[in-house]
Amino acid sequence: MHGDLTRGPVVKTMLLFALPMIAGDLLQQCYNIADTLIVGRALGPTALAAVGSSYTLMTFLTSILLGMCMGSGAVFSIRHGAGEREKLQESLFTSFVLIGAAALVVNGAVFLFLDPIMSLLQVPEDTYPLMRTYLWAVFWGILATFLYNWFASLLRAVGNSAAPVLFLAVSALLNIGLDLLFVLGFRWGVAGAAWATVIAQYLSGIGIGVYTWRRFPWLRPEQRLCRLRRERVREIGQFSLLTCLQQSVMNFGILLVQGRVNSFGTTVMAAFAAAVKIDSFAYMPVQDLGNAFSTFVAQNYGARKPERIRTGIRRAAAIAAVFCVIVSAAVCLLARPLMTIFVSPEETEILAIGAQYLRIEGAFYWGIGCLFLFYGIYRALERPGMSVLLTIVSLGTRVLLAYTLSAIPAVGVRGIWWSVPIGWILADLVGLVYYQARQRDLFAGMEGPRQTTDV
Repeated sequence: MHGDLTRGPVVKTMLLFALPMIAGDLLQQCYNIADTLIVGRALGPTALAAVGSSYTLMTFLTSILLGMCMGSGAVFSIRHGAGEREKLQESLFTSFVLIGAAALVVNGAVFLFLDPIMSLLQVPEDTYPLMRTYLWAVFWGILATFLYNWFASLLRAVGNSAAPVLFLAVSALLNIGLDLLFVLGFRWGVAGAAWATVIAQYLSGIGIGVYTWRRFPWLRPEQRLCRLRRERVREIGQFSLLTCLQQSVMNFGILLVQGRVNSFGTTVMAAFAAAVKIDSFAYMPVQDLGNAFSTFVAQNYGARKPERIRTGIRRAAAIAAVFCVIVSAAVCLLARPLMTIFVSPEETEILAIGAQYLRIEGAFYWGIGCLFLFYGIYRALERPGMSVLLTIVSLGTRVLLAYTLSAIPAVGVRGIWWSVPIGWILADLVGLVYYQARQRDLFAGMEGPRQTTDV
């Protein structure tokens, strides 16, 4: 069985599977970081604010597709762990059709409602034209995002986390090269940064699709299995839609917070845009650990190995804790120097605001680390609804406190920063209480061996 996570030393198995995912997602962050770095240095704070705010909106939109792909990936992992080849192939066909259709709908909707969306975000007048230009171009990459994430989720579900990294590495380098050419060479401004990203995204999306179909022929659904069976539609729909809801709620909350940030003006927008890139880069590895852990749990859930799952939970929690402590210390100590990567030293106010954000968020990375593990556990153990609930607790708290605290003159924008870790911690408490209370139910049904076939 290719990519079998149900055997071998638990820590070594998880880490060997997680490391390529970490490398891959760090490279994926390079897409927007390259835009932010080059735009911030070459075009100034207003362009930086436009591209940074666009990133938040794009993350929300692509989270719809990413969530559906992640949910389908959990189904693929369970079927692969159980050795159910025909059901796996039926699930692949069903998932591709449903999520592909969703991608087309999302892509059409965002072009149609671009201006109302920007009005909702309270984009300042001096930033509006640049942000609209950037978004109109970068929206053409939504279908590419679907292709890459669908095939990446499939490969990871069957234990291959290395191949997606290779395509991201090539496309990230291409993205940076095209950024330099389009922005500095051709003087295309923010539109050049957007088109560089779109071209790189299509390269990775199409490339990983061709690779998967040629390298793993046993994943190609047989013609008789290319049908939308009610059972498969229900299964894929349940996992994909709930995980999509989780991702969408999470990023919609972030989008609402972005709207509140925008109300403080271009300086705060620019600081937030740069700081969020550093923030995302810092905790990205523990997020990928959570995703790798979810695949580990799902495969062992399909293979009916509850004790291996329990061991994996303890080991993953220890790894995440150590990582978060180290990264928190680094970000808190180096907050201002890290900001100067994106912002020139003369922009002292932007640097001060961004460093304040990083020190507050960075001190609590353990909170988001725990939350990612809870997401992974509940998604893999067929409790995606619990992941949605945790997201609602975390983001609901964040949005409520961001608007409430920042309205207090003595608190101001710091209220937005403090709302984030408070939301993480509350969601962690809910996730922990539920796990302790329902642990027996979570592992029910895994007693006895599952009949499997070679895949």
